[in-house]
Amino acid sequence: MGDPAIVVDALVKTFGSKTAVAGLSFSVAAGEIYGLLGPNGAGKTTTLRVLAGILTPTSGRALVAGLDVAADPLEVRRRLGFLTNTTGLYARLTGRELLIYFARLYGLSSAAAAARIATLTQALDLAPFFGRRCEALSTGERQRLSIARAVLHDPAALILDEPTAGLDVLASRFLRAFVRAERDRGKAVVFSTHYLAEAELLCDRIGLLHHGRLLAEGTPAALRTTAGDAASLEEAFLRLVAAHDETAREEAPGP
Repeated sequence: MGDPAIVVDALVKTFGSKTAVAGLSFSVAAGEIYGLLGPNGAGKTTTLRVLAGILTPTSGRALVAGLDVAADPLEVRRRLGFLTNTTGLYARLTGRELLIYFARLYGLSSAAAAARIATLTQALDLAPFFGRRCEALSTGERQRLSIARAVLHDPAALILDEPTAGLDVLASRFLRAFVRAERDRGKAVVFSTHYLAEAELLCDRIGLLHHGRLLAEGTPAALRTTAGDAASLEEAFLRLVAAHDETAREEAPGP
């Protein structure tokens, strides 16, 4: 693994009186898949939207490829691929038309766009449905096309927010294989998922979020050990949350 390509440093994000992210810090190296895990409301999506330049930090910093997201969001987006399971596609365009359109938006020359689209067509097996309109594609086909759109400009870093939600077993496996291949090409990947078993299979390191804070961090094996040799990552997460909440209750001031 290389130097950090993604850095979150003392990140705070508030919405009025609500604190969604509370002093969060982690980094992701080039050639690493970092899983950001936690229950609904833990701050995962807020953190990823800050990294993607969609939200501005209340305080702290987020860096992508050495660039400050808040200070230089356009340059960051040129180096970043961002994908969620709710990413929309233009219904009346075919898959090929969609990628050609976005290649132009990214400023790729015709030759560079053609070469990159050919590479992604093979890597993501787009050919069987590439000529159909997006409105006629299955969930799995739409997600593969969404991945192609997210990585069309060959970014240094990938932010994947619940990318396998709603996908069947085969489609999920295909997506994980592609993410591993991008990691092996030197990409820094932040992968958020509710499926802890999936994270255990895919991620090199994992950060467990709870109430906007980093509860624990490490390899899947290290997290299981930290949680008393838990049998699975899910069991480890539940144990660590329970221990954290018990400590918080004990430290809380009395009535």
